[in-house]
Amino acid sequence: MIKLVRVDHRLIHGQVGFTWTKFLDADCILIASDDLLTDAIKMSAMKMAKPSGVKLVMKSIEDSAKALNSGVTDKYKLFILSESVEDVYRLVKLVPTIKEINLGGMKNGEDRKQVSKAVHLSEKDVAMIKELISEGVKLTVQLVPDDQEVNIVKLLP
Repeated sequence: MIKLVRVDHRLIHGQVGFTWTKFLDADCILIASDDLLTDAIKMSAMKMAKPSGVKLVMKSIEDSAKALNSGVTDKYKLFILSESVEDVYRLVKLVPTIKEINLGGMKNGEDRKQVSKAVHLSEKDVAMIKELISEGVKLTVQLVPDDQEVNIVKLLP
């Protein structure tokens, strides 16, 4: 069962590894990312950062979708992480049962506009988010579980 799908460019770190995982009572973290699989050092860091007693699976977007659609992940209380709006957009297009996404940390950049404390979106991100919303996907911003959940619609330019 999918407990939460979250976009966070840092993937597993303190807030994600401990606060969110504990709050969700997740027993498995699935990182859906094509880029991560090409970076052995970052993959090692993710293995070290994961909470003890929680399974960690790192797969490409396509392989993540295949696993989610096949039902093999149904036995887990699953916390899904992606690095970018584009990654989660691609995942949702392949896994239509995903109907809610949490936007966590997205780094600043020249082509990005800050919409909340930790969320910076490019025009391309905004277009993908608007498309997902039009398809019935709920997108919220919430840094940690104690924060108030804010619908992204209220923050978009």
